[in-house]
Amino acid sequence: MEWKTITLDFNEGVCTLTLNSPETMNALSSELNSEMGAAINMLSADRQVRVLVITGSKKVFAAGGDIKAMASCNPEQARAYIEPIHQVFNKIAGLPIPTIAAVSGFAFGGGVELSLTCDFRIAAQNAKFGFPEINLGIFPAAGGSQRLPRLIGTQKTKRLMFTGETIDAAAALSFGLVDQVVPTEELMEEVKQFAVQLSKKPPLALMRLKESIQQGINTDINTALIMEMDNCCSLFASQDQKEGMNAFMERRTAVFKGQ
Repeated sequence: MEWKTITLDFNEGVCTLTLNSPETMNALSSELNSEMGAAINMLSADRQVRVLVITGSKKVFAAGGDIKAMASCNPEQARAYIEPIHQVFNKIAGLPIPTIAAVSGFAFGGGVELSLTCDFRIAAQNAKFGFPEINLGIFPAAGGSQRLPRLIGTQKTKRLMFTGETIDAAAALSFGLVDQVVPTEELMEEVKQFAVQLSKKPPLALMRLKESIQQGINTDINTALIMEMDNCCSLFASQDQKEGMNAFMERRTAVFKGQ
């Protein structure tokens, strides 16, 4: 498939999805969102892909929503614009593989919200984050007002979203918005090393673990504990579990096949 607003690169079980619409600063246009959705559908069916990295350019990760497309919207038209973004972002958040947002440059509004769909966020030192929507008479609604408080708490979320202020990478790290800050020129190499490390882990165990964590936080503790036990015990029917434990006892490196 020929892409116009994104690129895909595959290497060592890692797929890197790069937002590639420089003329719009990677704004979440309908075209870019549609192509992301198609790419995620394709990756979901590819068992060779064990990790997904989402990134932009050195100067901009994603500038947020398409203001020109939204400016004259009525409520029904606004829903027609936002709902497809929700659908794609939910697909990313629901992927059974580890996902990493590699953020360099500006990440505003929907760009930050895109990063929140990932399991990890690694930022370059030049990264800037902000939710300017309040200054436009709206608020972050591509999942941000729900995902961010689950990550950093309601108080810090209100601070960022009520004020619309821009913070740098160091502040984002202190807020808990990102997991790591690295030198700008080293971002993709650091992310690649982490992604390859994750790609060597047992895919089935990662899938069940991610499911347990993500579903568990949205239910009561007793239900979550049962879910945890069921998901872990199901892995004892896998070849990967046998390989992992045998490799440990034999003092060798396990080779996991996702079976």
